Amino acid sequence: MTAGASLTLDNSYARDLQGFSVPWRPEAAPAPKSLFFNATLADELGLDVAALAGDAGAALFAGNTLPEGAEPIAQAYAGHQFGGFSPQLGDGRAILLGEVIDRAGRRRDIALKGSGRTPFSRGGDGKAAVGPMLREVLIGEAMHALGIPTTRALAVVATGQPVLRETVLPGAVLTRVAASHIRVGTFQFFAARGDVERVRQLAEYTIARHDSDLVGTPKRVLGLLERVAERQAALIAQWMNVGFIHGVMNTDNMTISGETIDYGPCAFVEAYDPAAVFSSIDSQGRYAFGNQPQIARWNLARLAECLLPLLADDEAQATAEAMRVIDSFPATYRRQLLQGQRAKLGLRRIEAADDAADTALADDWLAMLHARHVDFTLAWRGLADAAEGNDAPLRALFAPAGAEPGVPDAWLARWRERCARDDDGAAPVDATSACVARAERMRRVNPWLIPRNHRVEEALAAASDDEDPGPFDRLLEALRRPYDETAAHARYAEPAAAEITASYRTFCGT
Repeated sequence: MTAGASLTLDNSYARDLQGFSVPWRPEAAPAPKSLFFNATLADELGLDVAALAGDAGAALFAGNTLPEGAEPIAQAYAGHQFGGFSPQLGDGRAILLGEVIDRAGRRRDIALKGSGRTPFSRGGDGKAAVGPMLREVLIGEAMHALGIPTTRALAVVATGQPVLRETVLPGAVLTRVAASHIRVGTFQFFAARGDVERVRQLAEYTIARHDSDLVGTPKRVLGLLERVAERQAALIAQWMNVGFIHGVMNTDNMTISGETIDYGPCAFVEAYDPAAVFSSIDSQGRYAFGNQPQIARWNLARLAECLLPLLADDEAQATAEAMRVIDSFPATYRRQLLQGQRAKLGLRRIEAADDAADTALADDWLAMLHARHVDFTLAWRGLADAAEGNDAPLRALFAPAGAEPGVPDAWLARWRERCARDDDGAAPVDATSACVARAERMRRVNPWLIPRNHRVEEALAAASDDEDPGPFDRLLEALRRPYDETAAHARYAEPAAAEITASYRTFCGT
C-alpha cells in the first residue's frame, strides 16, 4: 500500500461550508526528510503505520503527494490580535488536507503547517522552520501526557529548503491533528462582514460536529455558546494547574472544540508568578500567566457578539442570554480550577460547605509560593512527599541554602487538618496507609516533569543547528511520562537558574 492510499480523507468542512475557504495545494519540498513520526497517534487514527513511516510518508507529510480523497484548502478566519481586530487572517501557512474518522469514531482534521504561501499569507512566505515545528511536538505531546486537550503532531518533515527569519534556518512542515480547526476567529470572519447566514451555517456545522446532541433543539446556538464556555473554563483551569502560559491568546487561537492550539511563544512557569510573561511580542503583558482566565472570558464575549443574531429575534433578549453565559464564566472557571486544586491537594470528599475554605487553602498556598519564589511544579510534588510525613523536600524548596527559614508550618497544619477531615467516614484504614494512599493520588495528578523552557531550547537547538536529534528524542521520551520519577530523567526535573528564567523569551516562529 502506498503512503497516500494508507491515509484516506473525508472533506466535510470543504463540502458543507462552501465559501469558507480557498482550494489550495501545498508547495512541494525539494528534499523531504522525516524528523518525527508519531506512530502511536497514527495507530489511534486507524492509519497504516508501516506505510507512513518511510520515505513515502515523508513525501506525503511534506505535501509533495496528497492522500486519497484530499481536497486541500486554506481556511478563512479573522481575529483579535492583542486586542486589535484584523478582519482577515486565515491560513497563511497552513493547509487543511481533510478529515479522518479515528478508531474511537471521532472526526479529526489532518492539516499541514509550514507548507507554503496561500491567499491569506499577507506578505509572509508561508514556511516554517525546524525548531518551531519540533516545539509543537514537544509541547503538544507533553500536554497530551498531562491529560490536557490539545492538538497533536503526527509528523514533522524537513523540507531541504532554507527559510529566512532573523537568520537562515532549515525549513520544515508539521502535520497537525485536531478535533477541528474552527476558531472564534472563524465566526468573526463572517460576522464582521454582516453575513448572518454564513454565521448560521457555521454554527450548525459546528454543533453537528462538536455537540451533536444539540442538533435540532430550539436553543442550540445558545447551547453551543454554553458548551464552548464550559470547555474553555475547563481548559484554562488545567493550564493554570500545571503552570502553562499560552503566550498569544488571540481569538484566532481559541478553538471551539476546547483544544489547545498553536504552541508558538508558549512557556511554563518555574518560580510561581501570576505576572509571568515570556512572549517576546507581549510587551504589555496582556497574556500574562494570571491573566489567562480573564482573556478567555474576553474571547468568549467576542464569540457571543458573532452569535447574537442567532440567539433571539429580539436584540435585547439575545444580549441578555449571551451576557448570562459570559457573566457566569468566572464562576465556572473557579469551579473547574478548585476541582483540579483539590485533587492536587490530595482531597477526595467534596462538600459545598468546604468551597470557601478550600479556595482559601489553595490561594494561600499559591501566595506563599509567589512570595518565596518557589518552583511551582516541584512544590506540588514536595507536598505529596509531605503527605507521607516527609517534609524535607518541601522545606528545601522554601528555604534553599543561605536563605531565611520560610517553611509554611501554619499552612501545613491547616492542610493536614483538612486532610484528616477528608478521611473521616472513609473506609477504615490505619493512618499510615491513608497517608501513603493520599501521596500516591497526589503524584498521579502533580507532574514531576514539565517541558522546562531551558531543556526545550536545548533540544531544539541541537536538532536545528547541529542536526542532532538525540536531545529532542530523550526529552520527548521523558515528557511522555510526566508523573514517573526516574533517575534517568532527573535532569529534566531541575529548574533553570533564576538568571536564565529572568531573561528567557519565546517567539512565535512565523
